[in-house]
Amino acid sequence: MSQINREHWNTLVGDKYPFLRHEFLDLAEKTGCVAPECGWSPRHLTVADDENKGKIRAAMPLYEKTHSWGEFVFDWTWAEAYERNGLNYYPKLVSAVPFTPASSPRILLANERDSNGAKKLLESALILAHENDYSSLHIQFPSNENLPLLEKAGLIIRKDCQFHWYNNNYSSFDDFIKTFTSAKRKKVLRDRRRIRESGIKFRRLHGESISTKTWAIVYKLISRTFILRGSMPYFNEAFFVRVSREIPDGIMIILAEINSNPIAAAVFFESGTCLYGRYWGSDGNYNSLHFETCYYQGIDYCIETGKKVFEPGTQGEHKISRGFSPTFTYSAHWLAHPQFSSAIEQYLNDEGKHIDRYMGSIKLHAPYKNKKSTL
Repeated sequence: MSQINREHWNTLVGDKYPFLRHEFLDLAEKTGCVAPECGWSPRHLTVADDENKGKIRAAMPLYEKTHSWGEFVFDWTWAEAYERNGLNYYPKLVSAVPFTPASSPRILLANERDSNGAKKLLESALILAHENDYSSLHIQFPSNENLPLLEKAGLIIRKDCQFHWYNNNYSSFDDFIKTFTSAKRKKVLRDRRRIRESGIKFRRLHGESISTKTWAIVYKLISRTFILRGSMPYFNEAFFVRVSREIPDGIMIILAEINSNPIAAAVFFESGTCLYGRYWGSDGNYNSLHFETCYYQGIDYCIETGKKVFEPGTQGEHKISRGFSPTFTYSAHWLAHPQFSSAIEQYLNDEGKHIDRYMGSIKLHAPYKNKKSTL
């Protein structure tokens, strides 16, 4: 990313997606979180603007991958099938924001109507895949606006589901849960009451106000939770310290404390319209603390600041009883091997039907009084 002009890249990104900004992607590389030795080799693409010399008209974040970790679009079975047939699935080519399962444009355009720039960008990605003998090209979590372009280029669309919260112009958290059924409302209020009775209080910290010492505390909490699950955080402490300096308006910590002593923390990224939940950690088990820190506090913040959407991350059917709605997410895939491409296309068609059925059934568990009008 350091070889690409920051201003030109960020002009294409705009202000909606903090993790797509040049600073975020550049720091991921400079702090060693994204590097060849980690299985991520940058292969970013840009298309020059012939009318404005030195500027770019289109761009795509792109990586050569030697594994499938950190993508949150699961293709391990595809890799195993290749291996069983004596073929190499890795390396592959992946357009994604590393370790960030949030939908955003993967085809970045100076002019959203620039279909020629988009076409040239996708053609370049496929040429790169052919010339380097990559098994495949994967576009992870593209925005809905990108889907027609990806389908037209011959990529197969894969459908999945996350749980997002939508702000229907609520004036307060109480206003929000008034839309719940009585039983569901009581459950949420009980969760929040337990936190108050435990003496836990919360602080919000933004960007440059987060000291290096605080990041050390937060990173220790996050690491403990990751280690209990058998891994370490994808992003290191140096990344968080530096990104909070370089994108100060794009990152926030919600810190949970007892007697001013931190016991848990959640890290969020944000734009003017959306809040993105990312990392969570605590020093022990506290009843309802995860729900409060990662969900209710985030909803409070969105209502106070007028944000329209809260994306708390992947998985978690438990989110639906807290007011989060099932939402489609997508990925797009091109495979060089024609037989595997045909087989995976059929697999994704069947999988998509299952996702449709799942979305229909899970909505029945929503807490809202009027499910149809709220979801």
